[in-house]
Amino acid sequence: MESIAVTGPTASGKTGKAVALARALNGEIISADSRQVYVGMDLGTGKDLEEYGDVNYHLIDVAPAGEKYNLHRYVSDFNVAYADILNRGKLPIICGGTGMYLENALSGVRLPDVPADPALRERLEGKSLEELAEILSQKKTLHNTTDVDTCKRAIRAIEIQEYYERHPEEARQADRAIARPLDTIIFALDISRDDRRRRISARLDARLEAGMVDEVRRLLESGIPAADLIYYGLEYKFLTLYATGALSYSEMRDGLETAIHQFAKRQMTWLRGMERRGFRLHWLPYDMSDAEFVAEVSRIAGVGSPSQA
Repeated sequence: MESIAVTGPTASGKTGKAVALARALNGEIISADSRQVYVGMDLGTGKDLEEYGDVNYHLIDVAPAGEKYNLHRYVSDFNVAYADILNRGKLPIICGGTGMYLENALSGVRLPDVPADPALRERLEGKSLEELAEILSQKKTLHNTTDVDTCKRAIRAIEIQEYYERHPEEARQADRAIARPLDTIIFALDISRDDRRRRISARLDARLEAGMVDEVRRLLESGIPAADLIYYGLEYKFLTLYATGALSYSEMRDGLETAIHQFAKRQMTWLRGMERRGFRLHWLPYDMSDAEFVAEVSRIAGVGSPSQA
């Protein structure tokens, strides 16, 4: 075992548990959150930076708000951070709930930087989502609907597959079937649906009270187009629609609460899917004390904290 991952649905307390592990096991944290990479997007992404204290963290605040960070960049940045932590004799602790980022990082794939293909995009422009999905299905097995939930995503997926056809060596590096998975023990926080919903609602109200609307207004005032913030979804979609007058406060708050509940459900679906795809997840109660969590993780992982040495 050379690393530990802590995951679970939103509002399950991942950050606090990962920080406790890092302090006990001489570790540093690598975020696996697709939106915490953006500078200035703090309350809406739940960075909770005050929880880290003196613990070093990576892949938080590494891209300007308004940019389109993606899976390729994440895997590339992750591999650099992971190697750096190991080289300094520390324990990498991966923490986050973006299943696609977490799974690809742990699988050991190397994703090439696939350039845009204007000719292909022009050729596919105007095709329906069903037509694009059919084209993509002839090039790869569709394990989930992520690649075909919009025409833009489907075209990009086709673009990547055609690039792989022209560059087989890079395609092999990106092939999960032959990649060498990281030597990681994965811990997932187990929380009941009722507790999860209660914590999500309470956290939402706390963050609204803390100034989440003002955060979005500052981002808009800095020159970031509303459409770019809406692109990030969840908090930034609903808060931007409220800040621009498209939604009332109650419509924003209630719609956002529902969207976060649905998001947490999708996170759980992804984690269960990871298990079906061969990843072993050790489920531990979300409400264990930090000390209990550290002790159980140490027992399962076969490591001891300095305080226990």
